Amino acid sequence: MALSVSEQAKYWGIASIVAAIAFWAMGNVLLPFLTGMAIAYFLDPVADRLEATGLSRAAATTLITITALLVLILMLVLLVPLLVGQSAALISAAPGYFEQLQEFLIAKFPSLMDENSVLQKGLQSLTENIRTWGGQLVKMVLASAFTAVDVLVFVVVAPVVAFYMLLDWDRMIAAIDSWLPRDHLQTLRQLARDIDTALAGFVRGQLTVCGILGAFYAIALMLAGLQFGLIVGLIAGVLTFIPYVGSIIGGVLSIGLALFQFWDTPWMIGVVAAIFVAGQSVEGNFLTPKLVGSSVGLHPVWLMFALAAFGSMMGFTGMLIAVPVAACLGVFFRFGIGQYLGGRLYKGLINRDEGSDG
Repeated sequence: MALSVSEQAKYWGIASIVAAIAFWAMGNVLLPFLTGMAIAYFLDPVADRLEATGLSRAAATTLITITALLVLILMLVLLVPLLVGQSAALISAAPGYFEQLQEFLIAKFPSLMDENSVLQKGLQSLTENIRTWGGQLVKMVLASAFTAVDVLVFVVVAPVVAFYMLLDWDRMIAAIDSWLPRDHLQTLRQLARDIDTALAGFVRGQLTVCGILGAFYAIALMLAGLQFGLIVGLIAGVLTFIPYVGSIIGGVLSIGLALFQFWDTPWMIGVVAAIFVAGQSVEGNFLTPKLVGSSVGLHPVWLMFALAAFGSMMGFTGMLIAVPVAACLGVFFRFGIGQYLGGRLYKGLINRDEGSDG
């Protein structure tokens, strides 16, 4: 017996609530599996193109996996030691920078830097806190990312999941398609295509933009002679995933470091600023329009809210699924608005009567 619309809505609503509770309860356990799925989704177009050249799916997946492992090993050997070294050096140098700032303020604004002034006490407290907490910063970040999942398990499980998901991706999509309710098949397929368009346009495109900008900022800042240029460039590149946030934080951080390092050569401060201006110009005029597009439908405010909300509920795992979920909700919201604008609740009886009179 066919279910009514209200009954279908009730059952789908219950299933959605149960799934959301399960994701929330098992957030950290699901981390390597969600990471593997994300990697497989990201690389599926590459596998499809390799298949189009005549390779089998297994051969294409194996080739992609070997290439990814070689790139990962190369990064671990060349990039990670340098990155860790610069991060530790930046943390240890931060108190010295604040002391230089304090000395500058004392020289320029002695009345504001009186021993009993609020500014003086605030700077002293901030310097002490940096000395106390600076050495624990990296450990805290790593601990928050892997609270319940051992690092070794994550490193082993995520690539294995990615390999098998990539190998069976097309078969899994076909199986899921066969489970869809036949009465709503075309509508659900169209929603799935819209979701894939949003994810492909934003996630794949934005990750590519992040990689290009991160490499550009890191190399350019290092060539300019800025201390900690590698770590600053990579921070700016990663945060570019959140529109406007990466450019603002990266620019402020790099120019702030340049002010301390190149105080006697002001033109070098201009060089550092010009690097970020050039990067933002290339991103806004070429990279984002070409790689991300304008029809993604993810507003920056909605994206930042999703990252904050899911991150607070599920930690690192929540931040991993925030963008896909935000894209799905955006597609469903636009679909609902379209149904509302074409339905009786919006048009009312007046428009229906006018249409029948014509």
